[in-house]
Amino acid sequence: MTRNYLLRSVSPLGDETTDVLLADGVIAAIGPDAAAQAAPDAVILDGRGLVLLPGLVDLHTHLREPGREDAETVRSGTRAAAMGGFTAVHAMANTTPTQDTAGVVEQVWRLGRDAGWADVRPVGAVTVGLEGERLAELGAMAESAAQVRVFSDDGKCVSDPVVMRRALEYVKAFDGVIAQHAQEPRLTEGAQMHEGVVSAELGLAGWPAVAEEAIIARDVLLAEHVGSRLHVCHLSTAGSVEIIRWAKSRGIDVTAEVTPHHLMLTDELARGYDPVFKVNPPLRTQRDVEAVREGLADGTIDIVATDHAPHTREDKDCEWGAAAFGMTGLETALSVVQETMVDTGRMTWADVARVLSTAPARIGRVSDHGRPIAVGEPANLTLVDPHVRRLVVPEDQATHSVNSPFRGRELSGCVIATFLRGRATVMDGSACDESIVVSS
Repeated sequence: MTRNYLLRSVSPLGDETTDVLLADGVIAAIGPDAAAQAAPDAVILDGRGLVLLPGLVDLHTHLREPGREDAETVRSGTRAAAMGGFTAVHAMANTTPTQDTAGVVEQVWRLGRDAGWADVRPVGAVTVGLEGERLAELGAMAESAAQVRVFSDDGKCVSDPVVMRRALEYVKAFDGVIAQHAQEPRLTEGAQMHEGVVSAELGLAGWPAVAEEAIIARDVLLAEHVGSRLHVCHLSTAGSVEIIRWAKSRGIDVTAEVTPHHLMLTDELARGYDPVFKVNPPLRTQRDVEAVREGLADGTIDIVATDHAPHTREDKDCEWGAAAFGMTGLETALSVVQETMVDTGRMTWADVARVLSTAPARIGRVSDHGRPIAVGEPANLTLVDPHVRRLVVPEDQATHSVNSPFRGRELSGCVIATFLRGRATVMDGSACDESIVVSS
């Protein structure tokens, strides 16, 4: 049975303080009458100085299960999500077997439901086996119990324009969206990091910005041609921001995401050859970082998505060339957004709710998340202390893997509590393991 919670003197979206009552899985009352309506056994939380946000929604999470449970499982990944303030995540398709059939996406969906830490919405593969040749069972995945609406070959680009066009046309029938990993493969063969001054000095093969920008330019024109929805994964360059800005000015139905690491980190970090900083798309220049921050602030970039990519120590604790691409991010995303966007005055907490909750829920068609903080709405909420600073220690995180690029950094803010349909999954900054009840 869900307990009742009375949040005293919290600040919804950073606005004026008020009391908020959570009861029976919904927001039952807001304002001075909330305390009077609380049950005698309601848990009372002192929310002074804390910001209340709608539960965060991640459109781009790698949970690794099935196939790479040594790096992450649905249970450990969603526990990490809850610790980061997320109440829903979209699980990417590059598992083993690939999430390219109704059976596999339903398996992942059920694993998430049974774990109970956060709602899991599987992302279906665009093509069979992520091979870029034949469309996967898009319709069957959409009609499955998982109700897939986002499709992506992330990790690989749908580089064939004919296949991409067919995919964009197909998903129109059920209001789906193709989320493209924009990487022209011929321009990035053997690439190890961003192509520029640093790659030249280090002697590492470069990943040019144009390899991303060329695919985005092609795909926004395809989306316009067929009248379909396109989502651009982990946009990373200044040129990509300009292409998205141009496409939106034409009325093309395109959305885009940026990762926390592309908001903060640059290719200068590769100078130490530490593979924790090896990621795809690669860390770019300071100019690119400034451009994506500006694009996020002015709405050109719609959301922040973590691209949480856990890896085993063996896959990262090796020489740069042999190391896997990817970084963890679920438990640090909100702090990075606060530090780069809120603390710098570029965004408000209402903007944070938009880019980390409302907009990703809308793009992914998750109707019961990213909702307003209002009476009667589902109590999917995150309570944040924006005033503290915390040291990132990957070994202390909930994720199985420790490949965080923020190791040893102090970051702003901390998630104090996370509520999934009124049930606390995180309380006082710690996971509520005893509160997790497996769904029937």
